[in-house]
This record gives sequence, C-alpha cells and structure tokens, in this order.
Amino acid sequence: MRLRLPSRESPRELAAVAAGLLALLGAWWLFHKPAAAPKAPPAIAVDVATAARADVPVHLEGLGTVQAFYTVTVTARVDGQIERVGFREGQDVRKGALLAQIDPRPYQAALGMAIATRDKDRAQLENARRDLERYELLAPEDLASKQTVDTQKALIAQLTAQVKGDGASIDNARTQLDYTTITSPIDGRTGIRLVDPGNNVHATDTGGIVVVTQLEPISVISSLPEEDFTQLSSALARGPVPAVALSRDGREELDRGTVALIDNQIDQTTGTIRVKATLPNRQRRLWPGEFVNVRLLTEIRHQVLTIPAAALERGPDGLFAYLVQADSTVAVAPVTAGEPVDGVVVIETGLKAGDQVVTSNHYRLQPGALIRANAPVNAGTRARPPVPGANSGAAAEPAP
Repeated sequence: MRLRLPSRESPRELAAVAAGLLALLGAWWLFHKPAAAPKAPPAIAVDVATAARADVPVHLEGLGTVQAFYTVTVTARVDGQIERVGFREGQDVRKGALLAQIDPRPYQAALGMAIATRDKDRAQLENARRDLERYELLAPEDLASKQTVDTQKALIAQLTAQVKGDGASIDNARTQLDYTTITSPIDGRTGIRLVDPGNNVHATDTGGIVVVTQLEPISVISSLPEEDFTQLSSALARGPVPAVALSRDGREELDRGTVALIDNQIDQTTGTIRVKATLPNRQRRLWPGEFVNVRLLTEIRHQVLTIPAAALERGPDGLFAYLVQADSTVAVAPVTAGEPVDGVVVIETGLKAGDQVVTSNHYRLQPGALIRANAPVNAGTRARPPVPGANSGAAAEPAP
C-alpha cells in the first residue's frame, strides 16, 4: 500500500477555514450578546431648606423726604444796621444764643425819652394829688368850691391814665431795644449767612439773616397708597408704630423712630396718604431734604409657616415648590403664599412644618428628578426688619 502525502497548499487551507470559523463566532456573539442595563441619570446638586414656623413682621414701605423738626428763618424785627454777627455758618446753636446785633443806640434813646416822659407825668400827678388834699381841707369852710374839687379829681384821673400810658410806651421802647439783639429761637444748626455785618436790615425784609433748623429729633414725610390707610390706622390704634429710615439703595439702616401722624386728607391727585414719622437722629445721619426709604412695622404675625422666597416658583397653575421626597426625588407641591418678607414667604396651604423644599437649580428639575441635597437650612429664624433691595432669599450656587 502506498501512502499519500499532503500537498503544499494544505496549511493555507486550514488557516482560511479557521479564520472563517472565527468570523462566524464573532458575528453570532454580536447578535446574541445580553443587553446592557440602562445607565441611571446623575443626581442634581441642589440646596434645600426646611419649612418652619416663625414670627414674621408685616411692613408698609414708601419713599420719604427728610424735614427738619423745626425750621426758623431768623429775620430782623426792627430797622437798623447790623453791627456784628454772632454765629459761624453751620454752627450748632442753643436757644437764646446771639445770632446778630443791630445798632441799639436809636432805641436806647427812645427808651430814655419814654422814661423821662413817665417821670414828668408822675411829678405832675403827685402835685395834683397834693392840690386835691388842700382843696378838700378848705372845702368844709367854703374856701374851695365843690367844682374846684371835682375838677382836681378829674385832673388826677387824667394824669394817672397818662402815667399808665407812659409805662406802656416804656415797655414798647424796651421791647424794640430788645429786638436789636437777635437770638436763636430754637436749638439747631445755622445755615448759610444771608446778611453780612454793616448792612441795613428792615422789619419788612423777607429774606432773613440766617435759617436755623432743628435736627434732633427730625421728621420724615413719606407717601403710601391710599389702600394702606386702613392697615396703618388700625396699627396706630393699637399703639406706637415703629418707623425705620433706610438709604435709597435699601442696604443701610439710618435711624429708627415712630409714626407721629397720618395727614388729615388723602391726595386725590395721586391717590396717596402722607405719613409723618419722628426719629431721634442722634448720629446726624438724616439731613433735611434727603430722600430715604421708609418702612413702617404695622403687625407681627406669630408662628406662621415660612419657607425661603427662593423656594417659591410660579407655574401655569400658580405658585408651587419642589418638595423633597424620602427617596431623594422631588415632587411638585402647589402652595398659596403671601408676599416675600426679608427673604421668606408665609405659606398658607400646601406644606407643613418639617417639609424640605428645593431652593436652587429649579430650571434643571422636573417631577421625579433625583437630587443630591446639601445640608438643609431652617427658614424659621425669627424675622428681623427686612432691608428692601437686598436679595436675602437667593440660595447659594451648589458645588459641582
């Protein structure tokens, strides 16, 4: 028997067959491999806050103008030349302090003349009384007629009245002399000097010598919508209403005081009421003519449910908040709420104390979204008087 040896092409054929088998196995694995599980979306990093009960102040706010408590334009009450000025511009003066001195010599002379006239008339009166005494002694002996006695009595009455008139003239002359010394009628601060020494002034002048304004205390006149009248008047009926003056940007508290009164009529042109508040202004941070924001505390709502204002969203169906669930997902909670106060809002319905709500990254959320919450903050801190314009309700951007 003869054996047949394999040809030279046999190894190549075996390699081709093996490659074909591998390709078939690869194709089968691609079409029959098990499906991979879907990858879960990453959790969204958010800030959360806890709904809590707190005391929340209720305020009315308006734009106000600072006015001096008293303003006096000091003018001359007699005519004359100003000899000297007794104040520096911008100086604080006390009531009765010398402001200006008018030449007093003409008025001193008038006072002297009035005193001399009175002394003359007194002498005549004294002489007339002595003559009457003599006539009365002579009358019983018919040495003086009754008519003479009556005439003398009438002369005495006339001279007595004249002496009284002289006394009034003296008082008037002394008053005119006193007017030559011009003093401050109030405690306050002087403004720019309006008349220099050496000028003649008159009682009919309207420009004045200087304006003195009282700065401690000081007044603020603010305007509020007429719809706020009932709320403010009810608060005043309960007791003093605190008033706070704030800078125009609302970031700085300037002073605190109380409401003095509501004006006695509503401005029908603007539909506003004018409210006057009095503030101590001991630090002189308020100045007449300055514009400020005014906040009036009319009520404190005790232990109401609050959340940060940043947690509140508005949708097609109204206000809502994203409520954190036990499985770290969020759900939409429709709520009814009041106006934001100091970065918090009062929740009337829709939440309960202890609920956690999302305060940031709302635009990335939808119902059922998985979140990664930062440490919650408590919204129930006791509310202080808010600073308008300060975005205290904005949550910090979470770390990536």
